[in-house]
Amino acid sequence: MAPFSKPETVLKQAEGLVSVGQTHAALQSLTEMFSSKRFRSTPLASLEPIMLRFIELCVELRKGRTAKEGLMQYKNIAQNSSVASIEVVINRFIQLSDAKVQEAQEKADKAVALDVDDLEASETPESILLGAVSGDQSKDRTDRALVTPWLKFLWESYRTALETLKNNARLETIYQQIAQQAFKFCLKHQRKVEFRRLCETLRLHLSNVAKYAHQPHSINLSDPDILQHHLDTRFAQLNTSVELELWQEAFRSVEDVHNLLTMAKKAPRPAMMANYYEKLTKIFLMSDNALYHAAAWGRYYAIVTAIGGKSEEEISRLAGQVLVSALAVPVGIQGEDGYEESSRGKNSRLSALLGLTKTPTRASLLREALARNVLKLSPDSVKALYNVLEVTFDPLTLCSSVAPLLKTLASDSSYASYVPLLQHALLSRLLSQLSQVYSSIKITNLLELVTPLREVAVEGTGSYDNEQIEAYIMGCARRGELNVRVDHSVGSITFADSPFAAVEDPSSSTSMASVNAVQPSTSEFVRTRLGNIAQTLHNSLATLYPPSVPTEEEQQAKFAALAAAAQAEREALRIRRALVARRRELLSELSVRKEKEEASRRAELLRRQQEEEARRAAQELRNKELERARREIENIRVEEAKKLAQSLKEKGTLKVDIKDMESLSTDNLMRLQVEQLEKEKRELNERMRVLSKRVDHIERAYRKEERPLLAKDYEQQQANDRAAFEAAQKARLEAHRAAHQQDVETKHRLSRMVDDYNKLKQAITSRRGEEFAKKKELAQKKMEEEKAKRRAAVLAEREAERQRLEEEERIRREQEEEEARLEEERLAEERRREEEEAAEQELAEQKKREAEERAAAMRKRREEERQQAMEAARRQQQREEEAERRRAERKAQAAAATAAPAARPAPAAAAADGGVWRRSTPVAPPSRTGTATPPRSESPAPKYRPGALGGAGGGWRARLAAKEGGAASGESTPVRPASPATPASPAPAREELPKEKEEDGFKTVPKKWGASRLGARRAA
Repeated sequence: MAPFSKPETVLKQAEGLVSVGQTHAALQSLTEMFSSKRFRSTPLASLEPIMLRFIELCVELRKGRTAKEGLMQYKNIAQNSSVASIEVVINRFIQLSDAKVQEAQEKADKAVALDVDDLEASETPESILLGAVSGDQSKDRTDRALVTPWLKFLWESYRTALETLKNNARLETIYQQIAQQAFKFCLKHQRKVEFRRLCETLRLHLSNVAKYAHQPHSINLSDPDILQHHLDTRFAQLNTSVELELWQEAFRSVEDVHNLLTMAKKAPRPAMMANYYEKLTKIFLMSDNALYHAAAWGRYYAIVTAIGGKSEEEISRLAGQVLVSALAVPVGIQGEDGYEESSRGKNSRLSALLGLTKTPTRASLLREALARNVLKLSPDSVKALYNVLEVTFDPLTLCSSVAPLLKTLASDSSYASYVPLLQHALLSRLLSQLSQVYSSIKITNLLELVTPLREVAVEGTGSYDNEQIEAYIMGCARRGELNVRVDHSVGSITFADSPFAAVEDPSSSTSMASVNAVQPSTSEFVRTRLGNIAQTLHNSLATLYPPSVPTEEEQQAKFAALAAAAQAEREALRIRRALVARRRELLSELSVRKEKEEASRRAELLRRQQEEEARRAAQELRNKELERARREIENIRVEEAKKLAQSLKEKGTLKVDIKDMESLSTDNLMRLQVEQLEKEKRELNERMRVLSKRVDHIERAYRKEERPLLAKDYEQQQANDRAAFEAAQKARLEAHRAAHQQDVETKHRLSRMVDDYNKLKQAITSRRGEEFAKKKELAQKKMEEEKAKRRAAVLAEREAERQRLEEEERIRREQEEEEARLEEERLAEERRREEEEAAEQELAEQKKREAEERAAAMRKRREEERQQAMEAARRQQQREEEAERRRAERKAQAAAATAAPAARPAPAAAAADGGVWRRSTPVAPPSRTGTATPPRSESPAPKYRPGALGGAGGGWRARLAAKEGGAASGESTPVRPASPATPASPAPAREELPKEKEEDGFKTVPKKWGASRLGARRAA
């Protein structure tokens, strides 16, 4: 088809092709239009009729792939401008497919009804033989031949529609509608496999939402409306899966609903949640999970009672189901069907589906049921069952008391499904009570006690025989619910009660040991013995030595301490809860992220597999099409050659055998035909030449004979023409004369009515003028009223506009004032901050100056101390020099006294000392002459001189300076030579004694400056 054809032209051509029976050509022409360049620029008003006709042809010819390609093209064009047009096309596609299915079903029914020739003969030998071979009935074969192809096409239509509308926010509504129609299709035709595929397709589309989030018109699940649409679809999916009894798919649907509910920002409708929990009860019941089945009934009952609107009979029946489901939970730690194997993750997952924070237990379910006043609202049979199982303790009559109640419940369809679970619970309760009363029991006695249970038979369940009872007992022993041994040699069951056996959690209300215990077991007695003794001793001490009554101040202090501790504990608990909640959120986010990544990976893998499969299928289809086209071309060539040979043979001009056509090609046949045609043409030209020569001679003879007759014929023709003209003129004049006479007569007849006509005309004109005036006046009044109304409306609008502008101006002024106030506050805050920074900087500078002043003062003080130390060292050096000089003089005097002939008496020497303290002086060694040498008048130089070390302080610097000063003075002052001393009088000696006493080298060490310097440093 030409690419520039208009849509209307294309549609007309397609209609023309359909009218002549060329439906495939019509569909091909419409398909070629989609590939043209002007298809995207064509207005939707022209495209929609073409699309509807295209869809009709695709449905009629069952071209699902072609319809999908066309719908994709049309969606890409119309999704930005007209979503309603896409909805119309999709709905038309589904309606036509559904109509074809219904038409096929009607044809199948008619075919089955007409297939029976003899109504009295139930079966014929042919039908018997066909049924034995095929195994199908006649209707099944007819449905498979007529209905199944259209069912497949309808299913493909739903999938095509969903693939076309997926992941587009503008098409979300029609997408959800098509999905729910697909659910109804699966439910109507009981298509379980297709329903599973449909659920997987919807999950894949939902998992790809994040993948296509960057595209335009992507789905935003945070939008409440879109999320509500998805929830409605998932609830429809859940209802359909329950009605189809696909429980595994129903559980997956529940998970889908739960995941969407966790994403919802607002709580869903209570009616929706009631439906959710009701479906969960069916799912858990079919999976034999009695614990979560009872929990789901409890949640459902809570929502239904909160909503209201139920009659008393319905509430009573519902309360009975809640209580019976809780009673039907197995009494042991785990149920009989392997609750032990279920991991903690699975329990937490199921609890999350029910909106529970922890795993439910039988005792908690019963407490919640009793708290909701379920026992009072339940039927009498359920109340009696609760009293027997939970209140009374009579193991010998337990089964006989419950058997009539079980029969009553079995007769009611609402409670019949709980009878097997109640039998299990009753048997476990019986064994628990027997273990508390007896240490051993005969197996025959136990079977007699269980006999009433065997009489209760429910459809679909078998009665308890001896093997089943023994298997149940051994299962309880294996799971640790009951410590029992079976001795078949004596036919007894022994309930072991070891004092050191492993004790179950005493807080677990589901353990058999804690259910209506009449007396404590040995293990429980051993376990609680020390606790009982401690409690008794505590009570005795409290009785003997009652605590003193605290004073009011102590109580106040204790209360204050308790309040502070409680507040601290509350704060710690809040922080811990926040941490736990945050960790839970992080874990949930991590799990959701992992699930999304895994789903994306699976979706990508599935997409690649599908693309590879589609590529391979397309390649195979292309190869098949090429092979088919080649065969068709070859067949067409052979057929044309045969037709051409046949036509040439029928003409008799070609001698060709049809059987030898394999050796002749179309080209050879065409060459033979051309040769034959050229031969015929030559023969025809020769015949025409001879014939034209003969015709030429005959024509010349005719003209020669007619030449004399032409003048006579011309004269006769002129006479006939004149006679005809005169007759026509006469007839015309007569007709005009008669018409004029008739018009004159009509004028005379009508002139008598002119007066009446004028009167009637004047009356009608006056009446219509009055009516026009009235209508004009009425219209004028209405115009005035409308003007007034319009004027009032305009004034009101102007007033409203003025008020709105004033309000906007007021709001703007307030905003400006608020902004100005905030700006002033900001500037004031900045000024205050700058002043504080300036004050801090000034304070820092002041501290820095003070530190510098203190450092300068410290340096000055140290300098002064150093000067004082140097001055003291100098004085000390002078004293040492003076002392050296005096010692030298005394040595000289002593030498002189030794050399003198007469020695001084000792008393004189003692008196010369004047009582001054002296060091002990050694006695001089005796001379060679043997004369006694008088003692020396001066003492030797001391080895330790305190004054030299610590004179006035100063440390190592002062000592070094003093040493250098002494060295310098020693070099400058010459030592006086010793000369013989003359005996001096006592008077000078006594005069010098005080000076020697004062300068004998022993001085008080002054305070050193190191400590003061260290203190000054610390102060600085």
